[in-house]
Amino acid sequence: MTTYEKGTRHTLRIERMAHGGEGIGLLDGQVVFVKSAFPGDEVLVEITQKKKNFARAQLLNIEVPSALRTKHRCEAAQHGGGCCDLSAVKPEKELELKEQILRDQLSRLAQIDPLPPISVHDFGLTTQWRTRMRLGTDTQGRAGVRLVHSREVVTDYPCSQAVPGLLDDITSYRFTPGSEVIVVVDDEGQRSIVEISKAPRGRRSEKITKVIAGSDTVVQYVGDEEERNFTIPATAFWQAHKNATTAYTHQIKQWISTWCEQKQHSNHLVAWDLYGGVGAFVPGILDAVDTAVSVHSVEASAQSVRAGESAFEEEGDDNSHVVFHSMPVEQALGQLPSPDIVISDPPRVGAGDHVVSAIAAASPQLAIHIGCDPATFARDLKAWIAGGYRVCEIVLFNAFPATHHFECLALIEPGTQQD
Repeated sequence: MTTYEKGTRHTLRIERMAHGGEGIGLLDGQVVFVKSAFPGDEVLVEITQKKKNFARAQLLNIEVPSALRTKHRCEAAQHGGGCCDLSAVKPEKELELKEQILRDQLSRLAQIDPLPPISVHDFGLTTQWRTRMRLGTDTQGRAGVRLVHSREVVTDYPCSQAVPGLLDDITSYRFTPGSEVIVVVDDEGQRSIVEISKAPRGRRSEKITKVIAGSDTVVQYVGDEEERNFTIPATAFWQAHKNATTAYTHQIKQWISTWCEQKQHSNHLVAWDLYGGVGAFVPGILDAVDTAVSVHSVEASAQSVRAGESAFEEEGDDNSHVVFHSMPVEQALGQLPSPDIVISDPPRVGAGDHVVSAIAAASPQLAIHIGCDPATFARDLKAWIAGGYRVCEIVLFNAFPATHHFECLALIEPGTQQD
């Protein structure tokens, strides 16, 4: 039997991918996770962590490269940056890996069998898709993407994710050493650079936010023809991929429209937009519903709620109105009117069993659940199923090319999973 304690070196073959972007190999039946290794690779590794049921190892050398490999798309990742961990995977194979990871998580964690139809949406961009980046700074104040599992940064090589103009001349700036730098190019082509640094001791605020270039607000559009625009703080959350928000909104609109046609509702509908941010998905709801509708958007960030209220301040007539609730979702659930439609877009950690169970107990007739982590997404879907719902369809959006991340939208309706 092979001895594989910490510090020992071994050659192994990578069999499949884990959901966090690590390759999985086996040593005498023991699972070994290897960062930057892909299925088909034969690699020399050194064990860095040994647990009862698994081990982690550092990649030392690729002895035989996988057929999945290609030339790096990202110079920063090639030189150790943690930005594009699938940079060396062929784009068409990247999609296959992500679908396999999703199917594995749904089978193991959600315990869905058989799986519902899964479609994959690729935006057709393998580089130059990201409109906002959060950079680290070195001791000299130079900004760049961070090295993997490190506070050090890559300053001399650009990340291929950035849309044109996002990182232009960023290396000429000198920021406060140790600060974070947020760079955004909005939908009007304007760039903002904002530095966030620790405040000196004695200051009431823990952080200092300073606009280095551009404005402290940015303008974002939802829709193909600038159907709705949002003015939000440059530091606020918005989907990183330049086409993601509109694509998700179109999918939401399509599902709700189809449901409305099938159900032929004539009554006033109530929709919940949970973890709604600035209300980016609200236009999709309003456009999809052909009867009167009240949309209740719930968001814990007061800053995002203010931006959403501003965007929808003129929205409202006899047929529809939008109400924002500035509070955590779990606090709001008992205060909202009973929903017909629910959209839930929780953070990466997921909504969790307690919240999903409470939403399901409100008996919506249609739910759309969104997730950017396949494991927590699968666990949330399991909670939906336990609450008396079935997952009808899932769409995987490759919204983070050259990384292990992706986004999923699930269509959920009352019923059992075998319906």
